[in-house]
Amino acid sequence: MIKEIKIEGMHCPNCVAAVKRELEALEGVTHVDVSLEDGQAIVEVEEIADETLQEAIEDIGFDVVEIK
Repeated sequence: MIKEIKIEGMHCPNCVAAVKRELEALEGVTHVDVSLEDGQAIVEVEEIADETLQEAIEDIGFDVVEIK
């Protein structure tokens, strides 16, 4: 399953790396692409709650606008 996560607050490559690292650490996540230009993460997951994805991103200081 593919999830598109709109993220606000990423301003540099270090922000992208932090979001990618945090999402990849979650059990059930199989692949992550994070785009600074698009302000989003494309996450391939087996089974994981949207709330878990949102918490992981918000815990490191970014805002999740939408998950679809």
